[in-house]
Amino acid sequence: MRNHIRTTALAATALLAALSLTACGGNDNANDSKAGAAAPAANATATTPHTDKDAKDAKDTKDAKETGSGTAQAPAQNASTTSKGSTGGSKSGKSSAGSTGSGSKSPVTCTGSNTKVTVTKVSRPINHLLLTATNTGSAPCYAYHAPALGFDDAQAAFPVLRDSIPQAVVTLEPGQSAYASIGLSGEPDGQELHKGTHLTVYFTGKANQGSTGAPAKLTLPAGTSWGDNGFVTYWQSEMADALMY
Repeated sequence: MRNHIRTTALAATALLAALSLTACGGNDNANDSKAGAAAPAANATATTPHTDKDAKDAKDTKDAKETGSGTAQAPAQNASTTSKGSTGGSKSGKSSAGSTGSGSKSPVTCTGSNTKVTVTKVSRPINHLLLTATNTGSAPCYAYHAPALGFDDAQAAFPVLRDSIPQAVVTLEPGQSAYASIGLSGEPDGQELHKGTHLTVYFTGKANQGSTGAPAKLTLPAGTSWGDNGFVTYWQSEMADALMY
């Protein structure tokens, strides 16, 4: 009987020990399960910095791409600058091609057909008239030598003042004028004067051999009188130069 009770007690003790071990094992398994469950979380946490780094790298990559895009536009801007430079060259060429030096018309001889001639009385010097010939043509013209004058029906040529020869031939661009003064009387005093009403102005050529082209026919200022000892100057480019004689 005692042996049976003892045996039963040992069996119970063994069962409790087995249960205790099973419980401990279960706890250990539970702890392992918890640890196992926690591990992924830890791994997830450990992965998060890596994800942030990747995001930063991705941002850097995006910035790099944007920077690269800005650099790619520079050649286009340089190309535009180059294009403007080419345009500048074209303007320069145009400017050179538009020069009037080589494209101007060749000068011709001034005549009554391409000039407008007027005659006016001046207060100084006294007994002087002023001839003005203005180029009305489209080409420059040369006012050669001195005008040849014919008062009314006079047959003799009016004297020319040789001392008034200019340094160069007077060239008139369209719209410009040449001047010559007429001394109505000269030395000696007391010569007979002729009343004049009309004046014919003849132009001379380069060779100064008679007149050339059409003459200009003018009406003299009222009260004009001229003498055989009067004179006319050479054509001058300035009015003052004509009136100094």
